[in-house]
Amino acid sequence: MTEPTIQQLFDLTGRVALITGGSGYLGRSLSRALAEAGATVVVASRDGVRAQQVAGELPAPGGALHRGVELDQLNEESLNRGFDAAVSTAGQVDILINNGQQGHPLDLTNVTAEAFNKDLQNATGYFLLARRLHDHAIERQSSGAIVMVGSMYGVVGSYPDAYAGVCTASPVQYHALKGGIVHMTRHLAVYWAKDGVRVNCLSPGPFPNEKAPPEMVARLQGKSPLGRMGAPHELKGALLLLTSDAGSYITGQNLLVDGGWTAW
Repeated sequence: MTEPTIQQLFDLTGRVALITGGSGYLGRSLSRALAEAGATVVVASRDGVRAQQVAGELPAPGGALHRGVELDQLNEESLNRGFDAAVSTAGQVDILINNGQQGHPLDLTNVTAEAFNKDLQNATGYFLLARRLHDHAIERQSSGAIVMVGSMYGVVGSYPDAYAGVCTASPVQYHALKGGIVHMTRHLAVYWAKDGVRVNCLSPGPFPNEKAPPEMVARLQGKSPLGRMGAPHELKGALLLLTSDAGSYITGQNLLVDGGWTAW
């Protein structure tokens, strides 16, 4: 048997990837990573126009035709409609990136039951979309790869002093959500391995956007072994490992890209 080259292992040419939240801060870089590796990318967003715009800006080294679809993962009808649209327009879906995130900026002092439950619906959406990808792969008699986007805060608690006096504390419901996503990854992976569907979790560490309070960012830097925050492009390599043949023997894992945060 001829051993595949590293270029062949990371090549996604001929595969279709659906990414939720593909027009967001991290989602844009993740979408570009998939496109740069040769995949046809279907960008999903609650705003269909925005999704189309981002898809149109993606590179297409092999001539892939990227698409945008409207998809709200907190609404079962919408997520099913969005998945069906992805299959209809692209012909198939081989890779699913559950990246979309909707939440309330409320912490353990003031979060309501309604807001808490609403934020946990993200996990429900992740599962329903993952099951759609799994069933679609079975119907096609093909393999599939699912990546759940978790967080280092699904593994460790936050430092209260990083937020005190500056902004809302890291939301308790976010920690509950991301911890659940990390473990749901393991559960689905062991059930679906026999079907050739791999399920992994990619958990970013501190990747604050430009709107984050500077004082909070400065405090977070002091908590990181690398002494800095992450840049969105630093997730691209990890994503390709989990979605490509380079990671064909990896399933049920949570890959932390956190600058060493969880190594303390």
